[in-house]
Parts: sequence; structure tokens; C-alpha cells
Amino acid sequence: MKALLLAVALLAVAAFIPGAAPAAAQSFDCAKAAKPDEKAVCADAALGNLDTKMATLWWVVEQAPMMMGARGAARDEQSAFLKARAACGADTACLAKAYDARIAALQAQVKDQMQQYCKAIQLC
Repeated sequence: MKALLLAVALLAVAAFIPGAAPAAAQSFDCAKAAKPDEKAVCADAALGNLDTKMATLWWVVEQAPMMMGARGAARDEQSAFLKARAACGADTACLAKAYDARIAALQAQVKDQMQQYCKAIQLC
């Protein structure tokens, strides 16, 4: 279990190393991008990096143990983000703001999950 905790933490940290993320999006296939928001993310390196950070954090959230009902709530929040992103269309400022808000929310969620897990296994 300690190894899993360490691996998840290292992956979360790696998501924020400058230059570690490619310019392309990770949460969807840019070759299949059809919607204006998807095309904008794929065409803009900064948005692509934000998408990579968001996708990595989302992966960490999905891997972490959660209390009953929390996984459904987390997926609902992700769906709401995707709707907000779609509402931005190709507006890069709007997309950046949506990604920044989602990344902040996911970072807080990961921090909380890690603290709960750490206490649960009596590591801290």
C-alpha cells in the first residue's frame, strides 16, 4: 500500500514538472477532435499542457480509494467541467480559465484524498 501511495504521489508531482507534458492533449485524441473546444486545446500548446495536467490529476483521483458515493460525485464534477469546457467553444481565454479552475479543484481533492489515506494507513 505504501508503494501505491508513493507511486500516485510521484505521478501527481510529475504532472507539474515544466516541459514534462507534450503540447498535445492527453484527455482525448487530437486526431479525432471535432468540437471547437477540443480543436482549440489541440491547437494551443498552453491549453494542451493544461489538459495534460488536468488529465493526470483526474487519473490520480480515479485511482485513489474513495468513500461510498464519492466516486459518483467526482465523475459528476468531471462531467460538469467537460460541459463548461464545451461551452467555451474556441475561446482560449475561457478554456484556460475553465482548466485553471478544474485543476485547482482536482489538486485540492487529491491533497484531501492523500491526507485521508495517509491517516487511514497510519502513515502520518
